[in-house]
Amino acid sequence: MKKKTEQTAERLKIIPLGGLEQIGMNITAFEYGDSIIVVDCGLSFPEDDMLGVDLVIPDISYLKDNQDKLKGFFITHGHEDHIGAIPYVFKELNVCPIYSTKLTNGLIEHKLEEHKMLTKVKRKVVKYGTHINAGEFRVEFIRTNHSIQDAAALAIYSPAGIVVHTGDFKVDYTPVYGDPIDLQRLGEIGKKGVLALMCDSTNAERPGFTASEKTVGKTIDSIFADNTTSRIIIATFASNVDRVQQIINSADKYGRKVCVEGRSMVNTIDTAQKLGYLHIPDNTLIDIESLKAYPDEKIVLVTTGSQGESMAALSRMANGTHKKVQIKLGDMIVFSSHPIPGNEKAVSNVINDLTMRGAQIVMQDVHVSGHACAEEIKLIYSLVRPQFSIPVHGEFKHLTAQARIAESLGWDHDHIKIIRSGDVLELGDNYSKVTGHVHTGAIMVDGIGVGDVGNIVLRDRQKLAEDGIIIVVLTLDSASGTVLAGPDIVSRGFVYVRDSEDLMESARAVLTETMEVLEEKNITDWNKIKSDIRDNLSDFVWHETQRRPMIIPIIMEV
Repeated sequence: MKKKTEQTAERLKIIPLGGLEQIGMNITAFEYGDSIIVVDCGLSFPEDDMLGVDLVIPDISYLKDNQDKLKGFFITHGHEDHIGAIPYVFKELNVCPIYSTKLTNGLIEHKLEEHKMLTKVKRKVVKYGTHINAGEFRVEFIRTNHSIQDAAALAIYSPAGIVVHTGDFKVDYTPVYGDPIDLQRLGEIGKKGVLALMCDSTNAERPGFTASEKTVGKTIDSIFADNTTSRIIIATFASNVDRVQQIINSADKYGRKVCVEGRSMVNTIDTAQKLGYLHIPDNTLIDIESLKAYPDEKIVLVTTGSQGESMAALSRMANGTHKKVQIKLGDMIVFSSHPIPGNEKAVSNVINDLTMRGAQIVMQDVHVSGHACAEEIKLIYSLVRPQFSIPVHGEFKHLTAQARIAESLGWDHDHIKIIRSGDVLELGDNYSKVTGHVHTGAIMVDGIGVGDVGNIVLRDRQKLAEDGIIIVVLTLDSASGTVLAGPDIVSRGFVYVRDSEDLMESARAVLTETMEVLEEKNITDWNKIKSDIRDNLSDFVWHETQRRPMIIPIIMEV
């Protein structure tokens, strides 16, 4: 990596392809000359109106168009919104290695194995302090704290200057596992002169400091101490290995067996245990088939579903459809998480269902965030002292909250850059400007289909969900075009036919009249016939019901 002269220096381009103005789908390209590196490769989960969609991944058209420049993917930590899209992206873009820390790599490997890609994708495990040369870039991994172990900030060195990307972080002086965030190294890099800081904005609206993860351990321990005769069920995020470790510690202390339920939870714990990030005493962990062999007061069940996800284990327990666990009177259910914005109603529904089955609910003081609050963000700014502030990771309100923090510390408006996904931000010494925009977007994953569900399909699904469907079937004579059978009406999700016989008879009369008019005019074009059937039946249904179901005419010829 050679230092350019002032006359010939190119500018660094920062191009977020996702993750801004939203929580999730984090992926950012850094481009200098003929080199591109990518930080993170995450997914997001579908919005309520994305009916049937399982996952949402970023549109990487820009990377595909420039894959000859790609030098590497650098992953900050192992959460789904930072690694979840890797298998899908690397099916189309397998031209460079993935660099990550040990646990993050283990979680990535598990995903690649599920997609039968483990031997096809190059991966390199990186230790804190390591520098990776990647074309015009050099990238250093710096220890941070988060709600998953092995999280890292990145110092990205380019001929235009240094960019510090915090990843998701908090300042935890007493982490459950490992060492505190390396504030000393961040300060050392700050003294070298930092061009830009890209800082986590998730908790920028919250004053003060985020509490240490260890404080949750004390609360969990007190729950075990106060409920010695109840079965304890704790719902938490699958990826929060430190939280699981503290649950296991309390279970061992009070002589309880630990059962883990939920596929993502089992996978994460298995990976963390194999790599040495989770320490489980012998004979503590049992499988779900063995639950009945132990009395309730000797069991703690750790499960997914703390966000009210309909298919998660806790939701199935709450509605009585779980095959192995039935909620009993006196069960103690602990929600070791806060509802993510938008999930409040789903969580409330699960709590109501659990309560109706006789369970007791605990939610207070059993969770701390993995993201920095305002005072921790100020600390990072004070250490790094960047020329430019680029708030990242969060909705627009979170980004602007961090901008206000930077302003309070003395950064002026011209040196705070709030950008959107797809913006091309060019940076140089005392220079910053959005010079263009690249194509970005969301690719929807439904089952094994990637990208085959778009806005038109979603619109159809929404229509079916709201107003139902009417199928009109009729048989025409191929020679004369006269109606031989039908028109018959099949309805789903529109009205209950047995209670609406008069409506359906009237609808058939409308269709019969429509076909008679078409026959009188000698119209045999199928497109015209289908169009008139749709229009006339739609007008009739709207007049009678104020609904607009999807109408599909099916014509058969004999």
